[in-house]
Amino acid sequence: MKKWIFAAALLFSTSILAACGTQGTASSASSTKNDDTINVVTTFYPMYEFTKAVVGDEGDVTLLIPAGNEPHEYEPSAQDMTKITDADVFVYNSDALEGWAANGLDTVDTDKTKVIQAAEGITLSESDGASEEAGELDPHVWLDPVLAKQEVETIKAGLTAKFPDKADVFEKNAEAYIAKLTDLDKKYQAAFDNATQRSFVTQHAAFGYLAKEYGLTQEAISGISPEEEPSAARLAELKTFVEDHELSIIYFEETASSKVAEALADETGVATEVLNPIEGISQADLDNGVTYLSIMEDNLTSLMKTIK
Repeated sequence: MKKWIFAAALLFSTSILAACGTQGTASSASSTKNDDTINVVTTFYPMYEFTKAVVGDEGDVTLLIPAGNEPHEYEPSAQDMTKITDADVFVYNSDALEGWAANGLDTVDTDKTKVIQAAEGITLSESDGASEEAGELDPHVWLDPVLAKQEVETIKAGLTAKFPDKADVFEKNAEAYIAKLTDLDKKYQAAFDNATQRSFVTQHAAFGYLAKEYGLTQEAISGISPEEEPSAARLAELKTFVEDHELSIIYFEETASSKVAEALADETGVATEVLNPIEGISQADLDNGVTYLSIMEDNLTSLMKTIK
C-alpha cells in the first residue's frame, strides 16, 4: 500500500512540475545551468557528513530527512521526491534502510541525477538482535569506522563519475576525511584490545558491525528498528544476560523511546547511558556543531564504561 501511495505521489508531483513548466521549475533549471555549484541531496546525517566532506566547497549538500527524525520508518513526500529529481546527485545508505528507494528511484532520470548507494559493495549481515523478521538485513554499516571509510570511497567514486573534472578535489577531500576515520578506528582498537569484559546491552541492534570489527558482543533489546517491541521472553533473557555478565550499564537512545531500556535497567538494578546510532541528530546538536566524528568519540567513551 505504501508503495502505491508513494508512486501516486511521485506521478502527481511530476505532472505538476510539467504543467508549471515556465514558472518555478524553469527558473530552477536555468539557475542550475548558469551555476557550477553542485546540488547534492542526502538522506540522513552520516550520509550528509560523509558527502559534505568529499564535496567540500564544490557544492551544496542538504539533508532530505529533517533533523531529529530517524530514517527507519521514513517515507518521502512528493516534495521530497522533487528535491531528489532536481538534484545533481542523490546519496542514500542502502535499500535495507531507505526501503522506499528500491522501487521509488526507478523513476529518477539517472542521466540528470546521479544516484549513489553508499553501502554498495558492502555485504550486509542479518541482524543479530531481537528482530521478529527473520533474515532482516542490518543497514548500520556507518557505525563501523572501517566500513564508514568504504562508504566515503563509494561516495567519492560516484561524485567523480558525475563530475570527472573535479576528481582531484574529491580525492584530496576524501583522503583528508578518511584519515580522520582511520584515527577514530585506531582509538577504538586501542580502547578494546585488552578488554576482558566485551559484551554490552543496547536499545536496538544498531551496533552489530562495530561489535564485529572490535571483537565485542552486542545484545539488543529490540531488532533493526528502535520501535520494535521485545517479547517478554527476550526481556527475561536479557535480565539473565546482564546479571551473568555483571554489567552495570544498559544503553539507550535519545531519539527513540527509552522506556523498555529504562524498565530493564530498573529490573536489573543498573544504570543507563546514551549510545547514539547517529540516525537522527537534533537541530540543536547540529547548531552546536555536533558531528558524526564527535558522536563516535562520545560513543567510545560510553562503551568504555562497560567494555574494560
